[in-house]
Amino acid sequence: MHAATVTCPGCGAVLPDRRLGRAERSLASGECLEKYGELTAYTLAKGDIGFIHQVVVDTYAAQHAGGSTKPITVVFALVGLCLVVERGYTGRQVQRAHMALATRSGKHSPDWPRWDRPPSGGTITVHDVLKAAPGDERDGAIRRWAEDVWNRWAERHGDVRNICDAYGL
Repeated sequence: MHAATVTCPGCGAVLPDRRLGRAERSLASGECLEKYGELTAYTLAKGDIGFIHQVVVDTYAAQHAGGSTKPITVVFALVGLCLVVERGYTGRQVQRAHMALATRSGKHSPDWPRWDRPPSGGTITVHDVLKAAPGDERDGAIRRWAEDVWNRWAERHGDVRNICDAYGL
């Protein structure tokens, strides 16, 4: 007898089916969202100066975009990944960049573009990251996951870079 599994529609992770249903605002299984919760608990407990937690938040959001995900969520997530992967920002610097982006766009916030997600969510999942030992190994897995998800959005790299440049990021 095989245990029942569920495949996350956002990242493709195959996890034991706990009948948690789907996430409301993203393309994620409840089981995958639960794993995300485990990883965010780890990153918040670290209290690291670089705030790797922000990298996890942006990576998961970009990987699980779809359904009723708001355009601003996807744009901010991809801006965060661009800043980390291409421009060497820390999670803390990305957090500040998000705040600056929100402030500069102000009350007249732009109509953020609605981009279709790439056909593949990537080859690394939050579940894979959690398999790495806590500490440097897991932090390295988080960075590889961010790179993997950023690379999946290659079609939008130019658009995201333009947003970063337009807002002085």
